[in-house]
Amino acid sequence: MAELTLRGVVLGAVITVLFTAANVYLGLKIGLTFATSIPAAVISMAVLRLFATGNILENNIVQTIASAAGTLSAIIFVLPGLVIIGWWQGFPYWLSAFTIALGGILGVMYSVPLRRALVTGSDLPYPEGVAAAEVLKVGAGSREGLEENRRGLAAIVMSALAAAAFSIAAKTRLIAEEAATFFKLGAGATSVSTSFSMALIGVGHLVGLSVGIAMFVGLLISWLGLVPWLTAPLPAGVDLAEVVGTTFRTKARFIGAGTIGVAAIWTLLKILGPIITGIRSAMAAAKARKAGGNGLLDLTERDLPIGIVGGTIIASLAPIAVLLWYFAQGGPIALNPVPIIILTLAYIMVAGIVIAAVCGYMAGLIGASNSPISGVGILAVLGASLILAAIYGSGGDPAETQALIAYALFVTAIIFGIATISNDNLQDLKTGQLVGATPWKQQVALVLGVIFGALVIPPILDLLNSAFGFAGAPGAKATALPAPQAALISALAKGVLGGDLDWYLIGAGALIGVVVVIVDELLGRAGKLRLPPLAVGMGIYLPMALTLLIPIGAAIGHLYNRWARRQSDPDFAERMGVLMATGFIVGESLFGIAFAGMVAATDSDAPLALVAEHRWAVPLALLIFATTVGALYTRLRRQASLPF
Repeated sequence: MAELTLRGVVLGAVITVLFTAANVYLGLKIGLTFATSIPAAVISMAVLRLFATGNILENNIVQTIASAAGTLSAIIFVLPGLVIIGWWQGFPYWLSAFTIALGGILGVMYSVPLRRALVTGSDLPYPEGVAAAEVLKVGAGSREGLEENRRGLAAIVMSALAAAAFSIAAKTRLIAEEAATFFKLGAGATSVSTSFSMALIGVGHLVGLSVGIAMFVGLLISWLGLVPWLTAPLPAGVDLAEVVGTTFRTKARFIGAGTIGVAAIWTLLKILGPIITGIRSAMAAAKARKAGGNGLLDLTERDLPIGIVGGTIIASLAPIAVLLWYFAQGGPIALNPVPIIILTLAYIMVAGIVIAAVCGYMAGLIGASNSPISGVGILAVLGASLILAAIYGSGGDPAETQALIAYALFVTAIIFGIATISNDNLQDLKTGQLVGATPWKQQVALVLGVIFGALVIPPILDLLNSAFGFAGAPGAKATALPAPQAALISALAKGVLGGDLDWYLIGAGALIGVVVVIVDELLGRAGKLRLPPLAVGMGIYLPMALTLLIPIGAAIGHLYNRWARRQSDPDFAERMGVLMATGFIVGESLFGIAFAGMVAATDSDAPLALVAEHRWAVPLALLIFATTVGALYTRLRRQASLPF
């Protein structure tokens, strides 16, 4: 069967544009991205059925390209930090694209030798890879598969249109986008707020009940504990909104950062043993198969030749060195760049090898979406910052310090490209193994996906920066996107190199993280619902407006999945829920990109406003939002329970 075809590559590129744009917007808004493999597979099957020669392996290549590019959008967890610290005013296209592409291609190459150990030679569950393979198998040729594809695509389209339509109505100001109230609590003050966002309902459905509850616990810690404590005692006659907002941004969020840091490090430590075991088995498997030679291997066992893999890694050193030299101009590194660049290249190569193994194993263990990839970014930026601080010191001339912070972020961006792609590659290769794909062709598709993503991400970032900006950046608008992960990673670099990080707040957050880790482990041993520490940290760190609906979405998704498991085809019913949740995210996020274009074109923050703000906007929004979500889930249950 044809596998790596021109039409498959073109279709993968088109889906890439849509899902990458959606993931960039979502990541900058709430600090989370979504897996694109399953919706990409459904769309691919619906399109390729129009051709008589379309087949399961070609569909697998399409979802591989789309998922690689969608995953690469997690680079937005680092790159906007350069704008936040004021080093960049926008995103230089070719510099950004080459940075993203080189990191991503290294991620592909580093993960190729791991396939046999961590995919074919291990019992890791690969939840998303297995689910994508089942979708491809069900849709391959049968009448039932055709009907499932039709209903699945309809679920995506319907929920995407509903989310986009609600967002449009909110931008007209006929209904509210957000609701917030500020009030005194004890000696301090706090707030309750939410945004009416169907994308957040979709995120909650996808992350599940355990993560949803953990985020809600973090939200309670932040808004019922930390913010009232940090705002007390309240001076007379203060603006509660101003005090609460400032306290959360400058203090509570850094406590959340400490919790995230501890959670990320603990997660990585927990899987260190299995990772070492997996790498050892990789070496043993490679030695056992070497006698036969690659040419005698079955098609489903043929990787890219190791000479190409090694040659690509070595060849990448020169362009990365050029990028580092170019980026270092105007700072202290430019005075004697050669030793620092050589040291940086060594750091990138060594960290890349470790990170590829760690992220590949994490994806196999808990899935690419649930993998604590932000923890890798935290460790990478701390490593880069500490190396620079050891050489140049910290807290020196502000201009030189800013240049060093920017360099640390730039190095982290390259390493993060390796991390994000390694986090996705083995998941895709597991799907390929289950459907009988040729690994080297998938690996080529992964490189193509990286290139497509690298070409698409910078202009989307530029558009969003021009229209909204990022919170914390110089001159940021009130409508600025939070970019939570980029803000956290840049704050850590500033803290190490600038010497101005409040380690008391970080330490308090770390202490909370230790307590949550202990509680999570005790719950795990008792066989109870877990409390993922990273999700608790995110609940503390993110504004309530961006987190309150995620636990609600998780509860809705849990109730839907309980219903689905009682149906005659429970797997299909659950997949329909995943597809509708994805549609919520895609519809709202793509409209967000389109709205950014309108803002940039009209130089108005409210180009669609029809009326002034009015007192009925919030109750109307609540009524329409709840009714729409309820109607869509009711319709979904009806579609998921119909016989084929």
